[in-house]
Amino acid sequence: MLDTYGRKYINPLIDFLARKLIQKNIKPDHITIAALITGLSCFFFILAGQNLIAFFLLWLSGLLDTLDGAAARQIGKPTAWGTFLDITFDRLVEAGIILALAVKNPSSLLVLLVLTITILLSMTIFLTVGALARQKGIKSFYYQAGLMERTEGFILFSLMLLFPSHLTLITCIFAALIGITILQRAAEARKILP
Repeated sequence: MLDTYGRKYINPLIDFLARKLIQKNIKPDHITIAALITGLSCFFFILAGQNLIAFFLLWLSGLLDTLDGAAARQIGKPTAWGTFLDITFDRLVEAGIILALAVKNPSSLLVLLVLTITILLSMTIFLTVGALARQKGIKSFYYQAGLMERTEGFILFSLMLLFPSHLTLITCIFAALIGITILQRAAEARKILP
């Protein structure tokens, strides 16, 4: 929801930063790879008990994840391959964080598994509708808005990192909010798909 309705407020900053990266001859795919490496490094910091560092790296990864698409659009070369990398790498970062939290907190394993399943279902609907819908958006596919988008996910992952003693509760809330998003996206799919 924040991505859909709040992006217009931060677009000037994102576009400015993307221009600076382009001027330094940094390619959008390189930014995408940097986002992946930064995001995956959270795994190791969580395992080391350095959740605050993981928190900052998560948000840096998110910033880079936003800059890659902005840079591609500015140079007029958004590609299907870039979209594929972006979506795939996002899931790898999420999986890394969930896996590290599960290793560090085995008592929360079940709720982390439920969270993983809800993310999987939500992304399946999101990507299927994106591929089947006739109308396309700025991201080269139909973008289904929902209660839980990337920024909301980062906020909940942040709460999980910053308040590990409440991991089970936060994870349950996270999974429930994604469950609502699944229902939203499924209802929209029924309306727009033939």
